[in-house]
Amino acid sequence: MMYCVGVDIGGMSIKAAVVDNKGNVLKKDKVVTDVEGGEDKIISDIGELVLSLVDPNDRNFVGIGIGCPGAINSAAGTVDQAYNLNWTDVPLAEKLSRIINRPIKISNDANVAALGETMFGVGRMYSDTIFITLGTGVGGGVIINNKLYEGNESKGGELGHMVIQVDGEQCSCGRKGCMEAYCSATALIRDTRRAMEKNPDSLMWKFSPTLDEVNGKTAFECRKKGDKAATEVVDKYVKYLGEGMLNFANIFRPQAIIIGGGVSAQKDYLIDMLKDYCKERLYGFAGMPRFDVLTAQLGNDAGMVGAAALIFSEVNASRK
Repeated sequence: MMYCVGVDIGGMSIKAAVVDNKGNVLKKDKVVTDVEGGEDKIISDIGELVLSLVDPNDRNFVGIGIGCPGAINSAAGTVDQAYNLNWTDVPLAEKLSRIINRPIKISNDANVAALGETMFGVGRMYSDTIFITLGTGVGGGVIINNKLYEGNESKGGELGHMVIQVDGEQCSCGRKGCMEAYCSATALIRDTRRAMEKNPDSLMWKFSPTLDEVNGKTAFECRKKGDKAATEVVDKYVKYLGEGMLNFANIFRPQAIIIGGGVSAQKDYLIDMLKDYCKERLYGFAGMPRFDVLTAQLGNDAGMVGAAALIFSEVNASRK
């Protein structure tokens, strides 16, 4: 049995899993991300974590895949900028290879999640997919012909920073009107709070008695009960997310768009609204191929399984 280790580097923790070539997680563990300790301490901790899970001399252990936040140059194996790790120009693959002599591949964390969902998750029946993750921000990844598309210097795939409203809401990237400023969980919470302040009789006040208690579920759960203000919040959210998806469909013509991240916990309730919105507005209508809209399947293991997929996609390519 061939297996590798997928590593998911986050600002709070580093998670690693032994994953076989069918995408099964065999075992996993995690450690705290010691940002204050600097890059060498974090890389050392990654090495120790991997070695606690596998025998480095096992011939069935074929490599280490790593998903990392920030700007990544996957060809060079470097993390060019990762703000939440305080990293700049870190040769991650080279330094880790001094600890474990196995092939090492790295990519942006959203990209690896996209690859994992397509190879081993809900998108495994498709060769061309778009993955959108709706969390604190909006990330994503593009899979074309079963391969991760990363663009120049691996800096492509920043789906959340496509402008969908010129001069619109302020985005964390410094621009205005980005998809992230309308479709992230952060944006959903912002718009929910605004609606609650304007509508003191809304059911949303019962679900979230204070503005500090508002979360990504507040508007959705109250829409299900027929609340008018909540319905307006959710319908606006679906409109912007749907428009972003239609833009991606026109550019890439995917077979499926996969929705992940915290907001995707609404599952079919959200997916059905997105399907209806896109079905009515897809460019060309009958003349263009439709795309499926799916909820991500891998959950909390997505980063690790996706990182492992980096290695398996290389192995598969070398066999063709």
